[in-house]
Amino acid sequence: MVGPWEHEEVVTRLGPRSGVPVTVAVHSRRLGPAAGGIRLTQYPTWQDGLADALRLARGMTYKNAVAGLPFGGGKSVIAVPSTVPVTPSLRADALADLGELIATFDGSYLAGPDIGTGPDDMVYLRSFARHVFCLPESHGGTGPSSLPTARGVLAAIRAGLTAVFGSPSVSGRRVVVVGMGSVGSLLASSLRSAGASVVAADLIESRCAGYETVPVAGVYETDADVLVPAAVGGVVGAGVRAPLVVGPANNQLRSDDAAAALRDAGIVWVPDFVAGAGGVIYTLTREAEGLDPEAAMARVEAIAGTVETVLAKAAANGTTTLAEAVALADGRLNDAAGGRRS
Repeated sequence: MVGPWEHEEVVTRLGPRSGVPVTVAVHSRRLGPAAGGIRLTQYPTWQDGLADALRLARGMTYKNAVAGLPFGGGKSVIAVPSTVPVTPSLRADALADLGELIATFDGSYLAGPDIGTGPDDMVYLRSFARHVFCLPESHGGTGPSSLPTARGVLAAIRAGLTAVFGSPSVSGRRVVVVGMGSVGSLLASSLRSAGASVVAADLIESRCAGYETVPVAGVYETDADVLVPAAVGGVVGAGVRAPLVVGPANNQLRSDDAAAALRDAGIVWVPDFVAGAGGVIYTLTREAEGLDPEAAMARVEAIAGTVETVLAKAAANGTTTLAEAVALADGRLNDAAGGRRS
């Protein structure tokens, strides 16, 4: 699945209402309660859903640690079999099943939306589990995390542009956005408003209306100044032509070895768990730490400084950006554990 066992707690059960496997994976609580979203999607097997939960939970540990948040990493996955339609009734039953599982963690895992779920689902989940975040503002939450996620990615793009081109401006730059969902579409709009020439790609072609488009097949090899992966992971590796790769998609690299391949090709890749942390930073600093919107968004914008640090260390040490981002996270995790390593 993801190599040697390193997670603190993982529970998979067959939902009694839905008959669908639901998983909560907690990778680490060293920095505090584990936090991570709920993914509801279809998988060929339940084992694929479990493997996804393990990978995503680990990624959340590093995302929260690099962001300087006092939270660990976790993730939930509702693994609907690929042969089973996701009907409204099945969806509601599966969310209820997961909500009851989340409640057994008694606050040591904090849940929010991810692919396939949203703020309205969090309202429903609150009837089963208290420790759920990103509710709509009308219910006392912060609403969708798409905007702060996009703001954080834009801050990371500006820092990356400065490192690669000597200026943070996107004006005149050709930017390819792969995935025009809630975050990708916000990024495309913001980048175009700032003067970038935006090229869009999405399996749902109607999402790309109003933009120059390219087919998803081969999009990662498209000529551009910046490539923005904003959809699925496991896609970035050899063949990328853009000198800068920054985006919110989780687990972007085809393998960890791709980080060295990108470096050797002269391509600057900003690790996804650095660039894509804006949503979790904003939500947790607002809802768990009580910051006001301006202070929370300032924390999101600080992603630029983290990117600058990671890129500078990778250049100075001759390492990869992945290695330096992981080292930054590991340092914080080890400090919290008094020097113990996972």
